[in-house]
Amino acid sequence: MDDNLEKAIQTANYTHYRLGQKAGHYESFFQRANHPSQPLAFWIRYTIFNPAGHPEKAIGELWAIWFDGVRGSKVAIKKVFPIGQCAFSTSSFDVRIHDATLRPDALKGSATSGGHHISWHLTYGGSSPPLFMLPLGRYQSAFPKAKSLVGSPQALYRGTIAVDDKAYEIFDWLGSQNHNWGSQHTDHYAWGQVTGFDTHPESFLEVATARIKIGPIWTPFMTPIVLRHRGEEIRFNSLIQILRARGSFSYFVWTFFSENSHYRMEGTISAPRDAFVGLRYYNPPGGEKHCLNTKIASCEMKVTDKRHGRNSKPEILFTAHRASFEILTDDRDHGIAIQA
Repeated sequence: MDDNLEKAIQTANYTHYRLGQKAGHYESFFQRANHPSQPLAFWIRYTIFNPAGHPEKAIGELWAIWFDGVRGSKVAIKKVFPIGQCAFSTSSFDVRIHDATLRPDALKGSATSGGHHISWHLTYGGSSPPLFMLPLGRYQSAFPKAKSLVGSPQALYRGTIAVDDKAYEIFDWLGSQNHNWGSQHTDHYAWGQVTGFDTHPESFLEVATARIKIGPIWTPFMTPIVLRHRGEEIRFNSLIQILRARGSFSYFVWTFFSENSHYRMEGTISAPRDAFVGLRYYNPPGGEKHCLNTKIASCEMKVTDKRHGRNSKPEILFTAHRASFEILTDDRDHGIAIQA
């Protein structure tokens, strides 16, 4: 294995934040998983927020959302603690916010806000190596300012989640453990992930369509895609490739397309408006973004292996309600209530 890749795998979930740093910073470790057959999902997020120039105001944020597409309901929780009540290791995967913990094989905690309560006691694990959304060199560079990776794709979760007065057994729910960080949030993006399609349970998709603002000028949308499918990692994430790709999203349908000499890939991710929860993300340089978040979206992918020449036919990958779909925006006319 390449030394750089081996080091990146070993340190994938080490914290980048340094206590007392003056530079603005956010950093999140989040878990998500879906019920094997029903439109049920959870999202749990351990976050550092350090406002630029004010290290004394750094906080830890504990988030949890329960998505129930069977009953058409969502419960979203956010609890904030002073950074002194938190611990984020820079030399191992060990996270604590107050009494909520996260480690390489387990997480437990609880939070109450807005008249609701969510608690969790879960184990997780899988054999898939970390997935890097960006080329490795980009994780050490100034651009982009926001970085993300998947520490454990195709992770199986077991345990219990209690939502208000109801407890749910989590048994072999398929999901992922994720890590993202940066000096500021990407200005405008859609992010998606599928951990196991209905038609192809072993396949994993990570995709984004994003643009940033440089002064008054918006860059073109950039669309990186990484798909693990049939034992191969198909990467469309070089700078040239993400600029050539096409991606377009609205409220709440997203289409994307990319192509190289070996593969053609096109997809659609969508969900009804009432499947989304609105969240408020503080931005380290100042201000806040709105994150529109669902974990029970649908996704259809068409993947064509062009190496078969004239015999190439698209393979359809589909899931009815196992896709993650998030939009980060400054727009306030999206129509989604901010719940946390």
